[in-house]
Formats: sequence, C-alpha cells, structure tokens
Amino acid sequence: MGLRVNPTYRQRRFGAEVRTIRERAGLTAGEAAAVMRMQASHISNVETGRTSLSPERLRLLAEASACKDTTYVDGLVDLGHASGKGWWSEYRDRLRPSLLDLAELEDGARDIVCYEPMFIPGLLQSEEYATAGYRGGYTGASHPEQDLEVEFRMRRQTVLSGENAPRLHAVIHEAALHMSFGDPAIRRGQLVRLLEVAELPNVTLQILPFDGAVAFGTSFTVLRPPVRKLSTVIVAHIERSLYLGDADSLARYDDWFARLCEVALPPVSGDSRHSSHTIKDSRGLIQRLLYPLL
Repeated sequence: MGLRVNPTYRQRRFGAEVRTIRERAGLTAGEAAAVMRMQASHISNVETGRTSLSPERLRLLAEASACKDTTYVDGLVDLGHASGKGWWSEYRDRLRPSLLDLAELEDGARDIVCYEPMFIPGLLQSEEYATAGYRGGYTGASHPEQDLEVEFRMRRQTVLSGENAPRLHAVIHEAALHMSFGDPAIRRGQLVRLLEVAELPNVTLQILPFDGAVAFGTSFTVLRPPVRKLSTVIVAHIERSLYLGDADSLARYDDWFARLCEVALPPVSGDSRHSSHTIKDSRGLIQRLLYPLL
C-alpha cells in the first residue's frame, strides 16, 4: 500500500499518539522499530499519518512503554483502523478537508461541548441563518460553493438525532442572539430553532448574558470520543482553525468550559412554566428577545 499524500486529521492524530507513546518510553525511532519488529524508516511515516500501524505492533510499543491503560490502547487501535468513510465521503474533493475532518469527529463523538461568543453554533443553525452567514461573510466563494457548504452544515446536524447521538452542551453569548444579517425574519427563525433543538434530550443550551461575567473572546469546540484521552479541541480562527489534542490543552479547555457553564444562565428547560415570564434563565432570555419579533 502506498503512502498517503494528504492524511486526514484522524490519521495524523493516530500518528501523533504513536509518537507520544514512543517518546514517553524514551525510545528512538530505531529502538521503537526494533520493539515493533519493523524497519526504522517506517516509523516516521506512521507518526506523520502517512501510513498506519497494525494492532499487534501498536500493542508491542505500548507494552514497551509500560502503558497499562488498555482502554486508551484499544481506543487508539480503533482510531488507527477506522475506515474514515461516512456520509461526508461524498463531499470529498468538493469541500475543504477540514470540514470533512469535523464531520468525522462529530460522528465519532460521545460528547460535544462548544462556546460561541458571536454566532450560533453550526449544529444549531437554521438553514436561513447559515445561508445569510455565508452570503454576508468575507469568503470569496461563489454562491454555488456557499450553497454546498450550507448543505453540508445542515447534514452535519443529523448527528444530534441519529443513532448513538452525542450529547451536546453549548454555551452561547447573548450577542449571538441579536445577529439578524439585516433581516428580522432570519433572527426570529433562528431563535425559534434554538428553543426547538433545546427540547432534544441530548442537548443542553445555556446563554451567557450581556450583564453577566466577562465573556471569553474565542469560540471553541471540544469533541470527546468514548476514550476521553483522544478528545480534540477546535479553536476557530479566520485563517485556519487550530486542532489541539495534547493533555494540557484538553484540560485547559475543559476547565474554561466548566467556568463558562458556571457563569452562564441556567439551561433551557423543557418545562416552560417557570421561565416564560422571566429572564433569569436561558429560555426566558431567548423568549424575551423573540416576543417583539413575532
């Protein structure tokens, strides 16, 4: 099998984890190759995601590094040998690889947590809101290209209602609730969409109000697969989003999200009886903003 020219994020992450195991064991590439009974030249290709590693050899390396976390090793085996195929595969060569990577991560997640200071998270957007965002943005893409990305975003949302749907916990700043792209109907439809999706049993939605704590300025998403050590943080950036998987980054963003949850309003509840006339919780705030638009 030839070497991969453009490894996916999952393949690169597998290679990075293999390198971490090797380095923690204090092994050089040549020493690790001897442990795994393979050629030393093969190691660099594994660690850069250009080729895979058999479960047997991976377990030999884990044993040599005294890694006793069998759950992590089993999860790493699954990560390295996943097919990478799903509904997103039909968009290959038509959309940016980063979008395909995101859909694959969401598909394999058990939990998704995200914070957005200015826009509604993509998994919660209405189609009209998403379309207006692309039309009014700074991308140089043509309308057909933008429409394809909107279509892709809408298909991503099916993960929330599919089989083995992940739990989604979103904290959204109140500023995002005021975005209308010049059309009050878009804002109204998006606020209604938020209230509807918050009814899903696997969705928790909190609003950070203007008169609350100082907002965190950067949006981020943490995607947690069944093996939490293999989680990924995606930090949005106008040039290129940052993908983080090291233990320190995971712990840091988990802590930041926990602090955001503490200062945000209580989650939207499925029982509207206690929140329809108050803005002391997330549902009440959304409804207060929605009423003038009805």
